[in-house]
Amino acid sequence: MRGSNDSPAWLIVMQREIVARVMNKAYLFGLLVTLLLIAGIAGFFAWQSQQTDSYDVAVTAGDEAAATAVDQAAAELRDGDELTVIEVADADAARAAVEDETADVWLSSGEDGWTLSGWREPSGSLTQLLAPVVERVTVTERAEALGTTFDELSAGGELVTERLDGGAVDPGVVEFASFALAFLFFLSAIGSGQMIAASVVEEKQSRLVEIIASAVPLRQVLGGKVLGNSVIALGQNLLFASVGLVGLALTDFKAAVPAMTASLGWFVIFFAVGFVAVAALYAMAGALASRLEDLQGTTAPMSVVLMAVYLTTFGADGTLERVLSFVPVTSIVSMPVRVLAGDASWWEPVVSLVLLAVFAVGVVLVSERAYRRALLQTGGRVGWRQALRAG
Repeated sequence: MRGSNDSPAWLIVMQREIVARVMNKAYLFGLLVTLLLIAGIAGFFAWQSQQTDSYDVAVTAGDEAAATAVDQAAAELRDGDELTVIEVADADAARAAVEDETADVWLSSGEDGWTLSGWREPSGSLTQLLAPVVERVTVTERAEALGTTFDELSAGGELVTERLDGGAVDPGVVEFASFALAFLFFLSAIGSGQMIAASVVEEKQSRLVEIIASAVPLRQVLGGKVLGNSVIALGQNLLFASVGLVGLALTDFKAAVPAMTASLGWFVIFFAVGFVAVAALYAMAGALASRLEDLQGTTAPMSVVLMAVYLTTFGADGTLERVLSFVPVTSIVSMPVRVLAGDASWWEPVVSLVLLAVFAVGVVLVSERAYRRALLQTGGRVGWRQALRAG
C-alpha cells in the first residue's frame, strides 16, 4: 500500500519519524547538551596537552655537578617546558629559597650522593627527569677519572622498545577508543530505543494506531519506525564522533586520528546494522505496553542487555575480546576496537558483520510478528510469549 504521494508507506513513516524527532525541542536540547559536553571534554584534554611545566632549581655556588645535571635535564625537556638554575650562596640560602618559594627544589651533590629537596615532596615528574641525569653525570665523572668516557662505558646498553603484535597504535588510545565506542553505542541505543518504544505506546494508548492500521500494513509501520530512528541514531553518532575526533586532533594523541577514523568507520557500519535489531526490539517493547507506565517493565530486558554490552566491551582484552568481536551486538564495539589495535585480519570484520546482519534479520522477523500481534491488544501489558502466540 502507498501513501497519497505514491511513496511507499514505510518511507512515509520513516520521514515522519525523522521530522518528528528533529522538531522535538527536548531531543534537540539533549543533543546540544551532549555535543557541548563532548566538546568540553575534548577542549579540556586539548588544554591539558598544551600546558607547560616550569621549574626553578636551586644550586649552591661551587656545586658544578648539580649545575651540570640541571643543564643537561633542561636540554631533554619537551617543547615549552622550562628548567631554570637559581644559584645561591650556600645550603642555608638554598633552604631559604625553597621555603619562600623562590625555588621549587634544591639539588645538591656530595660524597654521599645526590639529594633533591623540596619544602614538601618534590614533583614526581621532576624527580623522574633528574634521576637518570644525575646518574649519568656521576658515571661521567668516574669514567673520566678512569681515563674513559661515559659513551664508551654505556655502549650497547641502550634499550630499544618493540611491539611483537605488529600494532602501531598506543595502548592508551585503544583503551580510550574502547570506552568511547562502548559509551556511544550505549548512549544511542538506550536513548533512541526508549524514544521508539514511547512513540509506539503513545500511538497505541491514543488509539491512533487503529487508524494507521486501517490504511497501512503494520509491518510497514514498523519498518518505517525502525529505519527512521536508525537514521537519527546514526547521524547523532556521526556528530558525536566528529566532535571527538576534532578534539583528539588537538591533543598529544593527534597522530592516532587516522587510525581512529578507520575504526570509527567500521563502528558506523556495525552500528547501522546492529541498531536495526535494537530498534525492532524496542518497538516490540512499546507494542507490548498499553500505557507509558508499562514501558519500564517491557523495556527492562533490553536495558539490562545493553548495559551488559557496555560493561563487557569496555576494557575487554585478549581471548574475551576476540570472542566478543564475533558475538552479535557486542561485536558493534569490540570488532572496531580490534581493527584499531591491529589485532584483526582483513576477513574478521567481514565475517563478524555477516553474523551481525543475520542476527539482525532474525530479530526483526521475530519482533515484527510480536509487534503486529500485540499492537492492537489493549487492557494491560502483553507478554512477548503471549504476543507471539496471538492470532
